[in-house]
Amino acid sequence: MITSLSNEKVKYLRRLQAQKAFRHRERRLVLEGVRLVEEAVRAGIAPDLVLYEAGFVSESRHRGLVDALSALDAPCHIASQSVVRSCSDTTTPQGILAVLPFPELSPPTPLTFVLILDRLRDPGNLGTILRTALAAGVEQVLLAPGTVDWSNPKVVRSAMGAHLRLPIAEASWGSIAEKVSGCETWLAAAKGGKPYTETDWARPAALIVGSEAHGAGDQARALARNRVSIPMCAGVESLNAAAAAAAILFEVVRQRGTCSPLSRPRP
Repeated sequence: MITSLSNEKVKYLRRLQAQKAFRHRERRLVLEGVRLVEEAVRAGIAPDLVLYEAGFVSESRHRGLVDALSALDAPCHIASQSVVRSCSDTTTPQGILAVLPFPELSPPTPLTFVLILDRLRDPGNLGTILRTALAAGVEQVLLAPGTVDWSNPKVVRSAMGAHLRLPIAEASWGSIAEKVSGCETWLAAAKGGKPYTETDWARPAALIVGSEAHGAGDQARALARNRVSIPMCAGVESLNAAAAAAAILFEVVRQRGTCSPLSRPRP
C-alpha cells in the first residue's frame, strides 16, 4: 500500500492535476471517480496508472471495475485514504483515480458539424458543452486561443467521458478557418441574429459560441459571415454559454432528424 506523499507515483499524479503545462508535456489527463474510470474501461483504454483506496473494493461494482482495469493490464495500486484524497481535485473524492494518455481521435472528412468555442473561461461550462456536443453528434470541437484548457480536471469531470469519444483540438484562428472551409459558419449572438429555429442547418455547418462574459472576439466575428440567436423574453440579455450551445446544437439534430453526422450535404 502506498502511504507516503513522497511516493513518485503520487507526486506525478498530483502534478498532473495541478499543472496544465505538465499535462500537455506528458500528454496525460486524470480521470477521477467511478463513472469516469468506467467510461475508460468501456472505451477499451488502458490507464497508465490507477490509484484507489484500500476500502474501495468493498462494493461489488468497485471490485468489478478494478478487475476490469487489471484485465486491461492497467497498473493498479492501493493507497491510503489520505494519499488518494491528496491526489483528488474534488471535495468529496470517490476513492479512485486513473491517468490516461490524451485521446487521439480523428474527425471525419469532410466535416459537416463543428463547434468552435472562443475564449470560454469557465471549466464547468466547457465540460458541460463537450458533453452536450457528444450527445448532439458534433464531429469535432475546436478550441480557439484563450479558451480554458480542455484537460483541466474540472473540465474532465464535467464532460463525463466526452474526452474519450469526441475529437477535441486547440487551434489557431488560421487553422480553424481552414478546417471549416467547407461549412457555413454561424456565430451565436445575443441579439440581431437569425432565429436559430429558422436557420437552415441541413448543410454542413460550424457554430461559434463565445465567451460567457464578453461574447466572441474580433477573429470569431471575422470568420463567421452569419449570425444566429435564440429569441428570449424581454429583460433577459443572454443565456449561459452551455445553455445556448445546447439549444442550438439540438435544433441541428431536430432538423437533420438524427444525432449522426451528415453523410453528405443536402442539395
